[in-house]
Amino acid sequence: MTMQEKGNISIHTENIFPIIKKFLYSDHEIFLRELVSNAVDASQKIKRLASIGEYSGELGALKVTVSFDKEAKTITISDAGLGMTAEEIKKYINQIAFSGATEFVEKYKDKGDEKAIIGHFGLGFYSAFMVAERVDIVSKSYQEGSEAVKWTCDGSTEFEISEATRDARGTDIILHVAEDSLEFLEEFKLKQILDKYCKFLPIEIEFQEKIINNPTPIWAKSPSELTDEDYLKFYEELYPFSEKPLFWIHLNVDYPFNLTGILYFPKVKNELQLQREKIQLYSRQVFITDEVKDVVPEFLMLLHGVIDSPDIPLNVSRSFLQADSNVKKINSYITKKVADKLAELFKADRAGFEQKFDNIGLFVKYGMISDEKFYDRAKDYCLVQNVDGKHFTLNEYAEFAQENQKDKNDDVIYLYTSDVNAQDTFIQSAKKRGYDVLKLDSVLDSHFINQLETKLVKTSLKRVDADTIEKLIDKGVSVDVVLSETEKETVKKVFEEVINDTTKVVALEAMPVDELPAVITQNEFMRRMSDMSRAGGGGMGMFGAMPNNYIVSVNANHASVAKILQTTDAEEQKKLAKQVYDLALLSQNMLTGADLTAFIQRTALAL
Repeated sequence: MTMQEKGNISIHTENIFPIIKKFLYSDHEIFLRELVSNAVDASQKIKRLASIGEYSGELGALKVTVSFDKEAKTITISDAGLGMTAEEIKKYINQIAFSGATEFVEKYKDKGDEKAIIGHFGLGFYSAFMVAERVDIVSKSYQEGSEAVKWTCDGSTEFEISEATRDARGTDIILHVAEDSLEFLEEFKLKQILDKYCKFLPIEIEFQEKIINNPTPIWAKSPSELTDEDYLKFYEELYPFSEKPLFWIHLNVDYPFNLTGILYFPKVKNELQLQREKIQLYSRQVFITDEVKDVVPEFLMLLHGVIDSPDIPLNVSRSFLQADSNVKKINSYITKKVADKLAELFKADRAGFEQKFDNIGLFVKYGMISDEKFYDRAKDYCLVQNVDGKHFTLNEYAEFAQENQKDKNDDVIYLYTSDVNAQDTFIQSAKKRGYDVLKLDSVLDSHFINQLETKLVKTSLKRVDADTIEKLIDKGVSVDVVLSETEKETVKKVFEEVINDTTKVVALEAMPVDELPAVITQNEFMRRMSDMSRAGGGGMGMFGAMPNNYIVSVNANHASVAKILQTTDAEEQKKLAKQVYDLALLSQNMLTGADLTAFIQRTALAL
C-alpha cells in the first residue's frame, strides 16, 4: 500500500514558527537539548513497557546517537525508543494545529506546567526550526506490524507524511541546517552543547563514536550506596581542578515535592568570592540553568553542586524559573537541611568543626544575618574566636564575658579587633587589664556585629581601638590625674598647635602610667556611621561620605607629658609633643610619607 498525505499544521494562522523562534526560544542552542531529551524519553518509555510486560521484543542498546554531516548540512538525532506510527505523528507532532498561534501564545506563555505543554504540543520538537530550514522525521513504532513512516516540514505551515524505510524500532530526527545556523555543523559546538545540557541524561548519548554522558550521576543514587570517594570524584567531574570541598549534603525528598541533589561546601576564605562554579539546576537529569537564586537561599549561593527537581516550575522554553509555592518550600527545605547538617557536624566532631569554621563561618554568619529561622537554628553552633585562637559558641562567650567584662551599668562589653596586626597596641592594652578580645575581621562581620547587638541582652560590641581601655569598659573607677587644670590646658594647647587638624580632637585623659603617652581612637558609633556612609548604606549615601574624626587621647600621667611641662622653651615643647603624636600615629599605621621619613630621621639622631 502506498501512503502519501499532505496537510496543514495550523488551520488558524499565518505561521507558528516565527512565533516559536522569537517568543519561546531566545537561545537557539537549546534545540539540541529538546531533541535529545525527547529521544531519551522515548527510550525510557520502551524500557518501562518492557519492565511491565507490555513489550516482549529485544530492547537492544538504548542509546541516543547524535551525528552531523557538514557537506550535506544535516544534524541527525537517532534513538531506539518507542517510535511512532503515522497516526501518532499526526497526533503528537501536528497537535499544535488545534490552537491558532496567537491563541496558543496567550494561553500558554505564563503557565508553569512546562512538561505537559512541551510533551502535548510538541514544542520541544519544534525548537528544531530555529536552526533548520527543513526537518524530517523517520520513525518506526514498537507496535507489532507497524511500518516506517516519514514526516517532512520545511518550516512553513505545511507538512507531508509518506512511507519510509527503517528496519528497527525508533526514530531519526534529521535537521537540514539553515544558512544562518551553519555554526551548529561544527564538532566542538555540538560537543559543547551536549556537555552543557545532556551530561547526565539517564540514557547513553553517543557523539563521534564516544559515550559523552554519565547516565547514573550520584545524586540519582541512594546515599547508602555511596562512599566519600564517590562524592569527591563527582565534585571533580563537576568542577575540574578545584580544591576538595569541606563536606557535602545529599538532598533526597519525595514529599511534598520531588527533589534530589548534592550541595558541596567549598573552601571560602574571608572574602565573598565571585562565583566561577555555580549550583546547577536539572529537571529529570536535563540541565536547565545555573541561575538558582529563587530555589537556593541567597546566603547559600556560594555553595557548589546540583539540584534536580521535576517540580520546579519553568516557563515554556525551560529558560527561567517561575516563582510559586513549591519554589518557596524547596528554598525552606534546603535551608533546613544545611542547618541540620551543620548541627550534626558540630555535635559529632567539635574540634573538626572549629578547624573548618574559617571557611564555613561565612555561610553561617550570612545565613544568620539574612534569615531569622536560620539564625535560630545556627546560634547554637555559630562560633566566635578570640585573638588567642580559642573558639566559643555565642552562649559560651556570653557566659565567659559576664565574669570580667561588665561595666558600671552592668552591661557586658565584647571587645573585638578587625585587624589583629594594625590594632595590636590596643589588644595588648586590653589584655594587660585581663580583658578578652574577639577577632571579627571578615567582610560580613560589621553586619554580624550589628545583628548580635540586636539579639544579645544588655551587651554591646566595641572595637578595641574605639577609645581608651578605661572608657571602653568603664568600671566607674577613676584614675587620679597628677596635673592641675592650668597644666592640662597648657599640654592640650601644645598638642593642638602641633596636630593642627580639625578632624582630630585632643583630650587629656587620666590613664595608668604604664599606658602609651598618647593613643588615637575613633568613636565606635562614629566609625560605624562612617563605614555605612562609605558603603552607601542606611540611606546615608545621599549626604556624601562622612569624614573620619579621631580623638587623640593624651595620657596626663605619662612621663613624656611631665617632660613637656618641665621645659619652658615653646619649640622644645612642640618637638616633644610631635614625637608623642607621631608615635600614636605610627601605632595606628597612620604615619606615612614625609612625616614618617622625618620621624625616622629624628629618632635615628636621638640614638
